[in-house]
Amino acid sequence: MEKRGGDLAIEHIPDIIISDVMMPIKNGVDLCNELKNDKRTSHIPIILLTAKVGDNNKLEGLKTGADDYIIKPFKKELLKVRVEKLIDNRKKLQARYSQEVILYPKDVAIASIDEQFLMNLQAVLDENLVESSFNIDVLCKEVGMSRMQLHRKLKALTGHSASEFIRSQRLRLASELLKKPGVNISQVGYSVGFNDHAYFSKCFKKMYHCTPTEYQKKIAKNNFD
Repeated sequence: MEKRGGDLAIEHIPDIIISDVMMPIKNGVDLCNELKNDKRTSHIPIILLTAKVGDNNKLEGLKTGADDYIIKPFKKELLKVRVEKLIDNRKKLQARYSQEVILYPKDVAIASIDEQFLMNLQAVLDENLVESSFNIDVLCKEVGMSRMQLHRKLKALTGHSASEFIRSQRLRLASELLKKPGVNISQVGYSVGFNDHAYFSKCFKKMYHCTPTEYQKKIAKNNFD
């Protein structure tokens, strides 16, 4: 038995979906509504194609959360430009969240279900990030997703894989703690979930291009200046 498009989307979590409105079994509008209301797939940009002309039809599609709506017939170049624009917007979103310690949405427009996902994710991080035993399996269980689904969603929203995301959040928290005067560097590493000080220093240097000691000295110098 062939799998439906919605099932395939949940299974593979594609980067973007292009769907015709008129399809057998389930039309494109219903498919879009289904995927945009599922936290596993809500972040996926969706373009709907239709031969129907009229503002009401376009409004119906956009109300479901479709990211774009193209009337047939259309030129391939138009579809290509629309796809590139959606991917570019996704990259801007990744850049925004890749720099944040706190994931609460501020000035970036995202779907409400993705906003709720990020808020739930932040709550999980607040409670578990400092535990050295906190890992991908724990995160998957807490947010109710498979490893692959969580990996794809985090990659789309933040540009990081699940393991990279956890590590980067620990390091960003460490960078905030190191800004406090007189803080012990070794203790900072342990307090954000790193059991190995050498590994903490290595990861920190890879991300910030300086050791924790050098970072702390820079902060102290800037504060003094």
